[in-house]
Amino acid sequence: MTASALLVGCDFSSSPTKRKPIVVALGHAKAGRVQLQSLLRFDTLASFSDWLKLPQTWVGGFDLPLGLPRELVEALGWPTDWLACMQHYTALSRADIRTTFKVFCDARPVGGKFAHRATDTPAGSSPSMKWVNPPVAYMLHAGVPLLIDAGATLPRLHVADPSRVALEAYPGLLARELVGNTSYKSDDKAKQTPERLIARKQLLQALEVGQTRLGLRLKLTHAQHDILVDDASGDSLDAVLCMVQAAWAQAQHEAGDAHYGLPPCDPLEGWIVTA
Repeated sequence: MTASALLVGCDFSSSPTKRKPIVVALGHAKAGRVQLQSLLRFDTLASFSDWLKLPQTWVGGFDLPLGLPRELVEALGWPTDWLACMQHYTALSRADIRTTFKVFCDARPVGGKFAHRATDTPAGSSPSMKWVNPPVAYMLHAGVPLLIDAGATLPRLHVADPSRVALEAYPGLLARELVGNTSYKSDDKAKQTPERLIARKQLLQALEVGQTRLGLRLKLTHAQHDILVDDASGDSLDAVLCMVQAAWAQAQHEAGDAHYGLPPCDPLEGWIVTA
């Protein structure tokens, strides 16, 4: 993968609309600098799928889970091979998933309702079987088939086209490193406060000076900076955070790591890049 490979950062939605589209940040990295090129918005899964299938070389960080907890899969008697498990899972309806997962959770003690993947603890991420707040189980259900259909290789999980590399990213992991637990976004208009605006500015400033353990500096035009600050939902900024995580993974690959910086992990569950 050369330095010219397109970097992709994706803030994903399992039910995109014009009001709440899938946001994709595109860019390039060179010598530790990550240049944002453009932001794309997709208000249907079909239009996003068409874009993923275009003949282009990319390394992408996608904000959606790429695997389920082994504990859950084994308890349900589902296939423990990743591709077979995903094919089984994505053939279910969302209603089936909710019912199945609710039965699983209801049988477990308070405080341990959900099964977790090993990566959830270091990443601080929600369990991939959660169907509300956020509905990451539905994001997996909607997103993984699109990546498989696009022929993407998912390091540690699925080998396909080596020129399209999809990694599980988590913007919250990088954001926490920069602004702690300060909230910088909300979809609720009433919660789009001056405090959250200031947090977005602080977050961007920290990214631009390279104040992260990833050793990368984000490069923006003034116009791009304003767009990221002004998007109070945080979706544009989250896409850029995922792109920076993808840039780190690409750098690991260029340094000789065939797995794009992902540590040895459960080949059913996968791992969140940079966790």
